[in-house]
Amino acid sequence: PPPEAQAYYDFEAKYIDSTPGLVPAPLTPEETAEVQRLAVDAFEAASCEGLVRADFFLTEDGEFVINEINTMPGFTPISMYPQMWQASGVSYPELIDLLVRAALRRSTGLR
Repeated sequence: PPPEAQAYYDFEAKYIDSTPGLVPAPLTPEETAEVQRLAVDAFEAASCEGLVRADFFLTEDGEFVINEINTMPGFTPISMYPQMWQASGVSYPELIDLLVRAALRRSTGLR
């Protein structure tokens, strides 16, 4: 989500502004487990591989609603995708290594 001071998550917010977002999101452990499960379900339902970010809305009723499956999320060191991994203890160089190794293990060819 965009920082509080910004109305839109635009080019400046994504690539220029150094104002941090909320990573990790301020969720309860139960909410975190639920949204992680939903993200895995969405990933598998869409037959995704590799680099993916699933975005959700949290309704006032406490329900998660999927917004999108982003199959090519931003990948600069200040982008949300690497920030999420960093928050879970995986550095940017480690993330690149993990993704390259995962790609090398996949079968080749078109689907």
